[in-house]
Amino acid sequence: MGTTKSRSLLMRVCAGLRMLAVVLLALPLVARAVVGPPEKEGLKLGFIKLTDMVPLAVAYEKGYFEDEGLYVTLEAQANWKVLFDRVITGELDGAHMLAAMPLAAASGVTTKAEIISPFTLSYNGAGITVANSVWAEMKKNVLMMDGKPVHPISAAALKPVLEQYKAAGKPFNLGMTFPIGTHNYLLRYWLAAGGVHPGFYAPLKGDSSGSIKADAVLSVVPPPQMVPTMSSGTTMGYCVGEPWNQQAVFTGLGVPVMTSENIWPDGADKVFGITKAFADKYPNTTIHLVKTLIRASAWLDADNNANRPEAVRIIAQSTYVGADEKVMANSMTGTFEFEKGDKRPIPDFNKFFRGYYGYPYASDAVWWLTQMRRWGHIPTQQSDGWYLETAKKAYRSDIYIAAAKELIAEGKMKAADFPDFAQDISFKPPRKSPLDGIEFDGHKPNAYLDQFAIGLKGAQTAE
Repeated sequence: MGTTKSRSLLMRVCAGLRMLAVVLLALPLVARAVVGPPEKEGLKLGFIKLTDMVPLAVAYEKGYFEDEGLYVTLEAQANWKVLFDRVITGELDGAHMLAAMPLAAASGVTTKAEIISPFTLSYNGAGITVANSVWAEMKKNVLMMDGKPVHPISAAALKPVLEQYKAAGKPFNLGMTFPIGTHNYLLRYWLAAGGVHPGFYAPLKGDSSGSIKADAVLSVVPPPQMVPTMSSGTTMGYCVGEPWNQQAVFTGLGVPVMTSENIWPDGADKVFGITKAFADKYPNTTIHLVKTLIRASAWLDADNNANRPEAVRIIAQSTYVGADEKVMANSMTGTFEFEKGDKRPIPDFNKFFRGYYGYPYASDAVWWLTQMRRWGHIPTQQSDGWYLETAKKAYRSDIYIAAAKELIAEGKMKAADFPDFAQDISFKPPRKSPLDGIEFDGHKPNAYLDQFAIGLKGAQTAE
């Protein structure tokens, strides 16, 4: 009798499961996730101690990685070169990267290994700071209003300082974080817009100094060492992400004179980078990773940045950035301090999701490629088509879109949270730089380069 009852119960359970299966199969495809479980669950991801690594920290602390079946270790790296090399060798599965790094690989400038980015971690977010002694001289040549400098401040105000150093036979050194990186190119843009030649690279001649025709010397300094290096007098200023510009203000050692949204508004600054080999071998894992980063970035910009104070507390931990909360909150919560007491609202200084969704825009990639060409890292003229092809090779919007559609299907995000993927959104509309008024159209990279008085263009080469 017991056996008959058990068999009857089993048959009812099976019948119920069959009915459930029929119901699930009848649901529209959009309501069902189609990506399988991650092929690789245990991952090690690298980052540099900058506030714009925060999407990774949020994904970890909020459990988004675990939601996707991923068990992640986040590990700070000593500098950008170490981080980049460790991704290539596979010691790191992926990392927080400078936006130009995947493009350096795609264009063959740095390595034969292919690095791709399926996600943009941050927009804007960098600053240029000079030592107090330099600012005291620059300030004499800066337009003032109500006792405060009018921004953006041109590097033309720096030229008399450079002449003083040259007359005294002293080098004028400025720090940046990596030769093929956002901070190097932003610093060069600012200098050149003010008539200061930052120098050319000539890789075909074996010259990797970047100092050909230079009016100032640009040296590599790891981000956390920017303030100590300037304090010691080794450098007279630098370009870097946060919190290291605000740190100079809080310690009374320097004054930020430029923020990057005044050079190239809403440009990609950091990206999430992996090797193409990783994405090919672990396609599901890659999509699951991007899903976590989309959610983290959306959380960071939600409700008019209401979550930013919590985000600051997260990355203040020594395992992440490990800087003073007050210092990091200055930029992360929408303000920025220049001279002490000169605090101004810059709500988009750190932007993660709002307006651009973390999408890997081809036009952002093209902009960085133009800077690589302008300063000689790309040593010869390339066609407009080459720029677009290289951009799309490195910035993988197809992976991003697959991840976004999964989140929509699962109900974790809404279609309204994203752009219309039925349209080609790879190019942002043309925009002018607030610094020099020069307009960038991602479809016309060579015409863009032709507008600059300083920098390689056309068939020119570094000499």
